[in-house]
Amino acid sequence: MPMTSTFLVLAVYCVLIVAASLIGGKLPSLVRLTHKRMQTLISFVGGLMLGIAIFHLLPHALSTLGASQINHVCICLMLGMVVMFFLLRAFHFHQHEHEHLPAAPAHNHSHDHDHDHGHGHGHGHAGGPAGALPAQTAQLDWLGVFLGLSLHTLIDGLALGASLTGAAMHQQGGWLLGLGTFLAIVLHKPLDALSITSLMQGAHWPQRWQTFVNAAFAMMCPLGAILFFLGAGVLVEQQRMLIGSMLAFSAGVFLCISLSDLLPEMEFHSHHRVRLSIALLLGIALAWGLQWIEPAGTH
Repeated sequence: MPMTSTFLVLAVYCVLIVAASLIGGKLPSLVRLTHKRMQTLISFVGGLMLGIAIFHLLPHALSTLGASQINHVCICLMLGMVVMFFLLRAFHFHQHEHEHLPAAPAHNHSHDHDHDHGHGHGHGHAGGPAGALPAQTAQLDWLGVFLGLSLHTLIDGLALGASLTGAAMHQQGGWLLGLGTFLAIVLHKPLDALSITSLMQGAHWPQRWQTFVNAAFAMMCPLGAILFFLGAGVLVEQQRMLIGSMLAFSAGVFLCISLSDLLPEMEFHSHHRVRLSIALLLGIALAWGLQWIEPAGTH
């Protein structure tokens, strides 16, 4: 697949990801996000990201680098998991429950993350129940979430760029090879954007600032994708190693996000166990099914 065509596909993906992020930041005013709907979506996206890592990114890394580089692939995989783990630990940036909003909008989506089971699963934000955060903490809380999610999204962009560049290298249908990675990212970004704008809304930041910050966050994934795409084109001699390494690293990132952040939500929702388990399996099934529409020889 010509690099020009690959770049056009990347541009389309980036536009859709930006749109998803912008819409995600506006979700509270567009859709009534009930507790059950949010948890079902999280379970589905967690299963999809888990499946994309196992069925797509990791096999593509091995295919790009060859079986002789399996140790290198494992190192990059572990590095991706460790880097994302420490990002999660440092910034506590997935705030999907929005339980800390001091002032909720007309329809309140807040839920106590203890879930009446005695589990303290609050993603590291100190404070009492909803509405009890000190004013200074609430004012600055969104900034750490924004920084953490921006780094996370930049890595997502690198993963997308690696998938599409790998497709071009193999002269395969690039949009198909990158489709799994794109779907995992585009379905996850609205949740991330929602985390940022909800915290800003709770801290009473003006709407124009919420829109500006959400737009800046939305551009991080395209920035990462374009940087990788251009960088891989410059480093021609190291292109195969760079792409394979980034695919393995991205597999580690997706594994860490799904296993340490998204899927553990299910443990604290026994009252919706069957529904969330089905959503998880559907996400995995979608990831598995995508490999059948990829061109032959991409694994």
